[in-house]
Amino acid sequence: MSRSALVGNVTAMLEDAGFVVSDRCAIRPKSFDIAARRSEDLILVKILANIDAFNEATGHEMRRLGTYLQATPLVIGLRSRDEDLKPDVVYFRHGVPVFSPDTAYNLFIESVPPLIYAAPGGLYVNIDGDLLADEREDRDWSLGQLASELGVSRRTVSKYEDGMNASVEVAMALEELFEAPLTSPVDVLDGADEVHESEATPDDPEADPDDEQVVAVLTRAGYRVHPTVRSPFTAVSEDEDDSDVVLTGHSKFTKAAEKRARIMSSIGNVTRTRSIYVVDRAKRESVDGTALVERDELAQLRNADELRDVIRERSEREEAA
Repeated sequence: MSRSALVGNVTAMLEDAGFVVSDRCAIRPKSFDIAARRSEDLILVKILANIDAFNEATGHEMRRLGTYLQATPLVIGLRSRDEDLKPDVVYFRHGVPVFSPDTAYNLFIESVPPLIYAAPGGLYVNIDGDLLADEREDRDWSLGQLASELGVSRRTVSKYEDGMNASVEVAMALEELFEAPLTSPVDVLDGADEVHESEATPDDPEADPDDEQVVAVLTRAGYRVHPTVRSPFTAVSEDEDDSDVVLTGHSKFTKAAEKRARIMSSIGNVTRTRSIYVVDRAKRESVDGTALVERDELAQLRNADELRDVIRERSEREEAA
């Protein structure tokens, strides 16, 4: 299957699941392909035939964007090396959850979350430690007795009851012994933090020298500006007073810039953010809701309120036109 067809299939699946999906980020470089929202669940999705193409820089960018936009970064892919991704298994690459289209279908369409995750050493599941302890005590078994049944140490059983996860084989043995489900699903939409201890959000990259003036103006107006390097926009800007988030672009106004502005608008509709594109000269006020602001004009804005007014007025005028 071509990557384009795979992106189309995943997009259709998410729409069938009730997600509003952005336009595809058909530009390079790009950290994610689509943004999608269902109620309060917002995901940024990278779609790959081979997940080995997902590198550290892209993973770091997706995790940063997930923090700024309050979204879950995900990778949906078919295989790693020459092996297909196993169904209903969550993998991790550079701190980002990864799974197959079949797993995504079960999660988003069938509302059946995955139970298994891959980690160094094999496949594991979450054990409900409190439930395990209750089942053991109901049978009046000691830690030693259960350990003997499983062929593990007493200390290991104690760790299971304290919340340590178990191999698939041990989990199956436990459920056969007690004839009850003892596992809990991997909460992918919360980043699967309960099974994956990732490092803190990677630091922002340095702003491109060409963008430093724009960054300085936005910072002076009261925004925290987070530069990006692999996104359709050059920065995510957060208003320090009321957490207003603005996707920010900057370049000469060319056909490529117009395309970026349209994609930013589509992403903004899904992520519930505003978008602004700073240009040297503009003959129009906006592109599909992304406000166009000339550099000199931006420098004259005194605070975040004035910038919000400009964005709102220009997008509303375009909608009314």
